[in-house]
Amino acid sequence: MIRIGVDFGGTKIEAAALDAEGRVQARVRAPSPASYDAGLDAVRDLIAEVERQAGALGASVGIGIPGSPSPADGLIRNANTTRLNGMPLQADLERTLGRPVRLANDANCFALSEASDGAGAGHGVVFGVILGTGCGAGLVVNGQVIAGGNGIAGEWGHTPLPWPREDELGGPVCFCGRQGCLELWISGPAFAERHGDGREAPAIAAAAADGDPAARDSLARYKDRLARGLAVVSDILDPDIIVLGGGMSNVAVLYEGLTEAIGAYAFSDVYTTPVRKAEHGDSSGVRGAAWLWPLPGAGP
Repeated sequence: MIRIGVDFGGTKIEAAALDAEGRVQARVRAPSPASYDAGLDAVRDLIAEVERQAGALGASVGIGIPGSPSPADGLIRNANTTRLNGMPLQADLERTLGRPVRLANDANCFALSEASDGAGAGHGVVFGVILGTGCGAGLVVNGQVIAGGNGIAGEWGHTPLPWPREDELGGPVCFCGRQGCLELWISGPAFAERHGDGREAPAIAAAAADGDPAARDSLARYKDRLARGLAVVSDILDPDIIVLGGGMSNVAVLYEGLTEAIGAYAFSDVYTTPVRKAEHGDSSGVRGAAWLWPLPGAGP
């Protein structure tokens, strides 16, 4: 018996088949088509391929998306893959696939995967952060995703940068229409843009590790902004562990002293919350999507 998970992203769509123990039996990906309808067809074709490779039909299909369904009408909102916004994605996918699906924010899927059997396993309150082309987060408490009454729990990337310095006041305008969102300071592209020499984030991080002074300064500023953002989360949720995913999570030096940096801003005399890299890497989103459904007989 297998579960099917799909990570429906802006640049790629990935599908995976997981067995009852959460082991990946098959995994395929393809570039995300530019049109909405072609994206639906791509999801269908990728699911068919992982089922063919796994040699079984999925007992369920869970799909992680960069946004969330509105509780009011089910239409997608808040997606930085903007072609999904305003669309009845769940209904369209169920029609295309001919079976029921469950949708969740991709950061929630990431957090669920890491809380289930990844870096956050064994912890009661897990705050999972994606630092990629955007910035999002998911919250899992005692193994359950917390979506919130309005379905927006974890939309951390669209809160303001806390305690801004003089040169950080205002900030650029986000796709959401507001100014100075945290996503515009701590995503991978934001890190590269603020460094300003045309290189992408991995190259700048590598230069910092090699001792390049300008790159080290940029990374130090980035780390301070990340610490400020996570301190606010800690003041509100006080998670047992923070797990990082996305491209910036691969910057090894980012973890050095990060707990102490957060603690310098947190409203506590003691701060020991560990910050760990995701154990399942870029597979966590698709794995967490598969976990949205239980296997038959396994409970709700």
